[in-house]
Amino acid sequence: MSAIFHRNRVVFLHLSFWCVYVSFLLFQITSRRGRELDLERVITIATIQTTFAVIASYLNYFIFLPRFLRRRNVWLYLLEFIVPFSVVMIVRLTLERYFIDGLSGTEEYLYTTRFVVFVITTNFFIVVFVAMLRFAVDWLEFEAKKNEVENEKLTAELNFLKAQINPHFLFNTLNNLYYLAYSKSENTTEVIAKLSQMMRYMIYDSNHPKVLLSKEIEYMRNYISLERLRLNDQIPIKFEVKGNTENVWITPLIFITFLENAFKHGVSNSNPKAWVNIAIDLSDHECIYTVENSRSTEQKDGSEKSGIGLQNVKRRLELSYPEKYKLVTEDTREKYLVKLNLSIR
Repeated sequence: MSAIFHRNRVVFLHLSFWCVYVSFLLFQITSRRGRELDLERVITIATIQTTFAVIASYLNYFIFLPRFLRRRNVWLYLLEFIVPFSVVMIVRLTLERYFIDGLSGTEEYLYTTRFVVFVITTNFFIVVFVAMLRFAVDWLEFEAKKNEVENEKLTAELNFLKAQINPHFLFNTLNNLYYLAYSKSENTTEVIAKLSQMMRYMIYDSNHPKVLLSKEIEYMRNYISLERLRLNDQIPIKFEVKGNTENVWITPLIFITFLENAFKHGVSNSNPKAWVNIAIDLSDHECIYTVENSRSTEQKDGSEKSGIGLQNVKRRLELSYPEKYKLVTEDTREKYLVKLNLSIR
């Protein structure tokens, strides 16, 4: 039903206007004092007035107004419109007089200047109102197309940003895999298996606008497992999830960049005091994601940490969670902290 209304909304808009107009007209005719109610007379007057109001309105709507919009010449438009409008009004007045008193002049009011001015003025405003409906419809269609184009643009940008994530992650993981293969680690096959699982998630699940948070967490656990293998479990890594993750949907691959940066910039085998803490805390309306890591002794204060990855995820947050997220970072000599609050309502 809603689809039918949406396709024919312009027709329904016009029909609604004419229903209101006829209802008001019938009320006006039947409420006149000093005259006995004559059903035939009421139907005659209402039919004549409505018919010629429709003719005048849609002559302008379909013929003269489109010409004006193409040529943008006001004077030519008025010249073209006034003559047919005047003819329609003359025919309307003549027919009304004929059907009511047979052009005998017994209904004196029908022949007064006041009545003629009233008829012309009323019909002119109806013509103007129907013309405004055209402008309203055109504006609504323009806004709809504008929103469609904007949505397509945002979708294309999101897809582009998401496409950047996969090579970024793959580059980092291949570096880890190269290190393990170079050192002839027994964990190389396990790394390849976990990498395969993660690539499956990126290729299939992450193509959807939203994914279950539980799948994103599984992806993160696999990533952390790869890092544990690379670091030979020498670095304390803490990952906590609090709250119910069922039926919670988020934008895919939002969390991973912060996690990557924690290991890339804060953890190394040469730093025995390195550590990483990751936490996801869920409430009814909010997801709080925190990544905290030690500062690498080789990293200088104020050095660039984000690269393409962090800039990418900030842009994706702006597109996917407009005014529904809060990102806070804390950078000290001892640690680097990222706290992301997401509205999941």
